[in-house]
Amino acid sequence: MLSPEMIGIIGLIILFALLMLRMPVGISMIVVGIGGTYALSLVASHIRFQPYLKQFKTLLWSTMANYDLSVVPLFVLMGYLASQSNLSRDLFRGLEALMSKRRGGVAMAAIGACGGFGAVCGSSLATAAAMGKVALPELKRLGYAPSLATGALAAGGTLGILIPPSVALVIYAIIVEGSILQMFQAAILPGLLAVFAFIAVIALQVRFKPSLAPEPHPMSPEERRDAYRRLIPVLVIFGGIILGLGFGLFTPTPAASVGVFVIFIYGLYMRWRTGTGLSTQGILTSLRETAVTSAMIYLILFGAEVLKGFFTRAGLPSALAEWAASSSLEPFTILFCMLVILIILGCFMDSLAMILVVLPFFWPTLVNLNGGDAVTAADAAYGLSTDDLKIWFGILALIVVELGLITPPVGLNVFIISSLSENVPMSQTFKGVVPFLMVEFFRVSLIIALPIITLLIPRLLSG
Repeated sequence: MLSPEMIGIIGLIILFALLMLRMPVGISMIVVGIGGTYALSLVASHIRFQPYLKQFKTLLWSTMANYDLSVVPLFVLMGYLASQSNLSRDLFRGLEALMSKRRGGVAMAAIGACGGFGAVCGSSLATAAAMGKVALPELKRLGYAPSLATGALAAGGTLGILIPPSVALVIYAIIVEGSILQMFQAAILPGLLAVFAFIAVIALQVRFKPSLAPEPHPMSPEERRDAYRRLIPVLVIFGGIILGLGFGLFTPTPAASVGVFVIFIYGLYMRWRTGTGLSTQGILTSLRETAVTSAMIYLILFGAEVLKGFFTRAGLPSALAEWAASSSLEPFTILFCMLVILIILGCFMDSLAMILVVLPFFWPTLVNLNGGDAVTAADAAYGLSTDDLKIWFGILALIVVELGLITPPVGLNVFIISSLSENVPMSQTFKGVVPFLMVEFFRVSLIIALPIITLLIPRLLSG
């Protein structure tokens, strides 16, 4: 007869198989959670299946009625309204006007625009898609090497998952019972570090291989003035959201509400003034896509609750924590293995689903290795209190999830950019992301060595 732990492992294998077969993530979790619990009820007398099913009438409500989750559809709507209002185009054109005098400046502007748009989008895939549609035609028209153009946009798209506000950070904070606001604050410096590192990568590439980018093509004075005029309100809106969250001027839900309202009004104003802002069709599209995306996220969250109950009954998280504690491996070695697993899974799975699947295993293990919930920084294996460990590991986890989005052979961001550049072989895009991958590995190493990069702003603002 199979042990509960073995049933849990079999359930985990079946879950990954279903995800590989492209079954919707939330449904896969629910199927494995219910089926696995039924299997457990056959081998463990203390687990009864009928009472388990009856809890669903309250589990769904308790999952959806979480106030912290109300921010998710607001951030999603904010991203769609920004895209439909052409704020992504205005942001790119304004940064292009600033940097077009430099060789490779348009590609650098695309990176900056990805970072800015990620601040209102919160999704790497959506950031890559939106900025790819805006920037790829311009990079192609100017004669940028296909590898640099597509590689920069695929890498730049990953900024959406980290730069606050980020849906993934919201979900992570809820799972580990951390502060959403502190997670947003902690992501600011690593996010800015990524933006400047990616720009530096482009600058070095075009310096040592000038053929990757054409000679600078500065805009005419009239084009530059128009681009700056459109850029200023975009920077005020995006910057206000980031700085307001970063400095604790408002909490995430009010910030998202104000962001939706301001972008909506600005989009209508630009439609009235120039005819290129937010149309009626754009509003309807934004509402429809927000409903679809939010429903998908909530279904995944509900599925994660069902799956977590199965794994807890099977004893997998506690078994993993006990194994890690009794093994001869160093705590940092186990952390390294976790990050590698996240990179590999990130090549195949949606980032939100991956966080929900693996975090119930990884987080208790890390806390146990660190010395327990009440450990002080002086006595902790990672040199951090549990509250600081939540912040540090959360940022690390999201960064390595980013790596999975551009890591060969799958890299979801690469597929998105390739679908927008049909004449560019995917091998060229993967070639283009290699320099960005190298600097990302360096960023991960730097944050592991210097946790203060993630902890500085939360500590300063918390007093």
